[in-house]
Amino acid sequence: MDVLAAALQQLFTPYHLMLVLVGTTVGLFVGAMPGLSATMALAVLLPFTFTMDALPGLIALGSVYMGAIYGGSFAAILINAPGTPSSVATTFEGYPMAKAGRAEEAITAATIASVVGGLFGVFALLLLAPPLAAFSLRFGPPEYFWVAVLGLTLIGGLSSGSLLKGLMGGALGVLISIIGVSPIGGESRFTYGFPALQGGVELIVALIGLFVIPELLVMAGTGVGALAKSKLGTARGLLLSTTKKVLSMPGNLLRSVIVGEIVSVIPGAGGNIAGLIAYNEAKRWSKHPEEYGKGSLEGLVASESSNNVTVAGSMVPLLTLGIPGAPPDALILGAMLMHGLRPGAELFTTQGALTYGFILSMGVSAIVMLPIGLFGGRLIYQAVVRVPPSFLVPTVASMAILGSFALRNSMTDVMIMLALGLLGFALKEVGFHPAPIALGLILGPIAETGFVQSRLMGSSYAIPYLKLVESPLSQALIALCVLAIVWPLVSDWRRRRAAKVGRSA
Repeated sequence: MDVLAAALQQLFTPYHLMLVLVGTTVGLFVGAMPGLSATMALAVLLPFTFTMDALPGLIALGSVYMGAIYGGSFAAILINAPGTPSSVATTFEGYPMAKAGRAEEAITAATIASVVGGLFGVFALLLLAPPLAAFSLRFGPPEYFWVAVLGLTLIGGLSSGSLLKGLMGGALGVLISIIGVSPIGGESRFTYGFPALQGGVELIVALIGLFVIPELLVMAGTGVGALAKSKLGTARGLLLSTTKKVLSMPGNLLRSVIVGEIVSVIPGAGGNIAGLIAYNEAKRWSKHPEEYGKGSLEGLVASESSNNVTVAGSMVPLLTLGIPGAPPDALILGAMLMHGLRPGAELFTTQGALTYGFILSMGVSAIVMLPIGLFGGRLIYQAVVRVPPSFLVPTVASMAILGSFALRNSMTDVMIMLALGLLGFALKEVGFHPAPIALGLILGPIAETGFVQSRLMGSSYAIPYLKLVESPLSQALIALCVLAIVWPLVSDWRRRRAAKVGRSA
């Protein structure tokens, strides 16, 4: 308690609070722009923190990180573009809500859910860092493989209408993800003689192409904006009513933040997997699963609450073990090392006030997101809905091109983005949803790396593949995979049986 009191005393100064406010605002607007990820924002900010003291530098980085992950929801809701990979699942319900004239409700719900998720992540980091860090160490290549397989079982829930098309989309995503140099053997695959393809397909480039370009083509073809105008001047009533709706689903919120926390402490998993799993679980347990894909508030809340948990959740392995839980954490680790801070138990003892000050600053950043997000989201919504399509389409297209190019300063990425955009448009016309493709893109590299490394680890066994099922944690994950496959079939059978009984009665 003495250390926490000292941390609060250090944090609540005008200078540090200003850093939280400015950092969260900057991160929000960076995350709202397609292609400008949280990692990129932190990379730009990192050199400036070297001239700061340790605590202000970490506060600035943590606030930008928190704001950027939340900011991705704005683009996801308003233009169907995951501003960050963590916002993929937000597009599934946020964009349909916006098209139905419920954009302000979607932004408000996303803001409240993000605040809840951010605060839960900070709370878990404060209290549960050592046991969660020990849990993350139990994950090796076999466990990562089964986590990826568990994620791929979500395809059934993400497929709209046809499971077969969903599986085909997921397989296409996995195939796209293996373009380039193999992460284990170093072989070049599917490059067709083009050296530029050896770098593979960047996830955010693929997401922009699959989600943004098809919508822009539809808007350009029809000459009509995608979003329906909603009545203004009801923000106060809307805020209260939406808050009541979000808080009236405590089971969904609790389940989503727990999923986000568990996934986030696994190094390399990230908020994109957390959001997708939480979304699928929300749909599985929902009393109205038929509303999903059409603008379900439950699904939006599940996605946004879970992916914002991962900001503080991924700090668990970073602060305790020195293992970055997500790509942005590697930059924060660099800042810590520059200031002479070494992750581990010593960080929480000899540098306790500084460490807890940094953790608590992320909680303050989560709270600050509420007023900034509501005000900023309203302004962004007004800009999108009032701009005519003849101006909006080229503007968003320019942002998509610049965002794709800026990731690696590569025109090849721009061409890949446009090619995947045309492919996504054609597939959408014949009933393929981009969600399973995106899922395959995200999980393909994790599954491949885990499988190949497990095979190499088991090379001394008579049957090398037994390494995949050796540990109790792998067996538990296999059981979850089987449950995830069987549960939808059982639920569908029960619904058909209930409908049959109802008709006979």
